[in-house]
Amino acid sequence: MARVPVIGLASAAVFFVLDQLVKRLVVGPWGLTEEGMEREVTSFFLLRNVHNHGVSLGFLQMGPDKAWVLIALTGAIAVAVVVWMWRETARADQVALGMIAGGALGNILDRVRLGYVQDYANLHFGTWEPFLNFNLADAAITIGVLVLLARALLTREKPRDTRADVEISDA
Repeated sequence: MARVPVIGLASAAVFFVLDQLVKRLVVGPWGLTEEGMEREVTSFFLLRNVHNHGVSLGFLQMGPDKAWVLIALTGAIAVAVVVWMWRETARADQVALGMIAGGALGNILDRVRLGYVQDYANLHFGTWEPFLNFNLADAAITIGVLVLLARALLTREKPRDTRADVEISDA
């Protein structure tokens, strides 16, 4: 029986809660109540209320009446990530998978509750915007994927000889 991936589930919960908290702060106490409203935080970062009817980076734009398609797609991916997390033994990979799952669940809740994903972060350098508007869930998903890719490409586990009675020599 597989062990419960406590660190991965905790990571998912933390990113889910933080994502929802920041989204509520943006459209509540921080006063960006209408789509398109914005507030400059620094010379290169502003908060902008954006209703995203697509997936990450605005791809696959669909109207609110088709939100269920993206809910189903994102839900299937989230389930696959959690199954992977349950089978994963490396703690760093469990945390990365938790980031992905928590971010996905945060965006799914937005779609179910609002019919769109609440985006608010805008990173820009002058008029150059290297990213479209995003949110903490998007950042968690992206960072989680990058961690998994980096670990897959840059780390190698040492092969283990499962035969306890065999001695390995360089003869």
